[in-house]
Amino acid sequence: MTSQEHVVVIGGGLAGLRLADRLGPAATVTVLGEESHVPYNRVLLAEVLAGRYAPEVTALPAPGPALRRGVRAVRVDRAERAVHCDDGTVAPYDTLVLATGSNAVLPPLRGLFEPGGRELPDGVHAFRTMDDCLALSAAVRPGVRAVVIGGGLLGVSAARALAARGAVVVLAQQGERLMERQLDADASALLATHLSGLGVEIHTECRVRGLVTTGPPAARVRAEPGTRRRADAPRKVTHVELADGYRLEADVVVLACGVRPRTGLARAAGLEVRTGIVVDDHLRTGDPRIHAIGDCAEHAGQVYGLAGAALEQADALAAVLTGAPAPYTGTRALTRLTLGAPGAGAGAGHLDLAAFGETTPRPGDDVVRLADATRRTYRKVVLRGDLLVGGVLLGELSTVGALARTWEGGEPPHDLFHLLTDDGGH
Repeated sequence: MTSQEHVVVIGGGLAGLRLADRLGPAATVTVLGEESHVPYNRVLLAEVLAGRYAPEVTALPAPGPALRRGVRAVRVDRAERAVHCDDGTVAPYDTLVLATGSNAVLPPLRGLFEPGGRELPDGVHAFRTMDDCLALSAAVRPGVRAVVIGGGLLGVSAARALAARGAVVVLAQQGERLMERQLDADASALLATHLSGLGVEIHTECRVRGLVTTGPPAARVRAEPGTRRRADAPRKVTHVELADGYRLEADVVVLACGVRPRTGLARAAGLEVRTGIVVDDHLRTGDPRIHAIGDCAEHAGQVYGLAGAALEQADALAAVLTGAPAPYTGTRALTRLTLGAPGAGAGAGHLDLAAFGETTPRPGDDVVRLADATRRTYRKVVLRGDLLVGGVLLGELSTVGALARTWEGGEPPHDLFHLLTDDGGH
């Protein structure tokens, strides 16, 4: 690759900007960012919602002239090697990188949309982008009744943030426990106890059937030529209806039902798409001129949806494009979350959580647990033969770095008890 070659990156998030930074002067890089905001770290949105951080604190390093903000790619022409944008411009490329990220999943709830419509009722919010975060922040005040639908990482983060703002929060989780992808039953129970202490009412094994709204079912107001149609009384959410018919009062509803890779451009361009855009060990699609990284990419059957994986893939692809390829073999992802009131230190209102690898043992695996009910700490590791394959820590994370390095290195732990005790990371 030379500085004359043009790399177009579709996506101005963490992965796309990291790649542009790593390529530096090795190529002419254009990043097409759909959002008009200054690029931000999505991981910190819950802290903005909680009132702990101002939005500007989430800003990523300035990308310089490589980034075109507020420009949406609408079509990839592989024959012409060009990206067509919604503002009528065309960006030619020698290499194209899809870093399109993911969208919030909007569940098929009764009353969520009008027939043929795509507008959410007033009071109903996804929680994925800065716009989502700012709109939700504007709607929340002390005493507001908020229902969070979804008890995964995103739902737990949103519920904690809303409680910190003084909302009366109910969390509805369809599964058996909170954060069931990352935590075992014991850790999830401790997490539920912590959230309950913050005032969050938790319902597990609870399926939401629909939303109850006020206002007309559709905007049928006749508009004069040149004016926008509007409803005099727009729909507003009043209740969340559960499968058993029970209704939860709601001024605000947060849809935290997971995310889905954005693959529409790739699919329309004829690239292979399964759950995500399929890539090989060089993060290359079936078209050798097109790569994919971040939340939209599927490598070896895995879509990560985590910031750490996005950064690793960006670094790996930068090496590929600058002539120093090392096969990308996957990411060993660690999930970390801090829960507590804004500005709170360690104590009753504060909980740190980390999970990595396989937290549910297979038959024949060994499990070591250390729990301290007084300090409300819990540590568990899963061993397969001599190797550490996963773990969960709540309340005290001083050893998480040492445990994660042992896990990532694929080496037998030298002194497991030492790694699990408070001084194990030092």
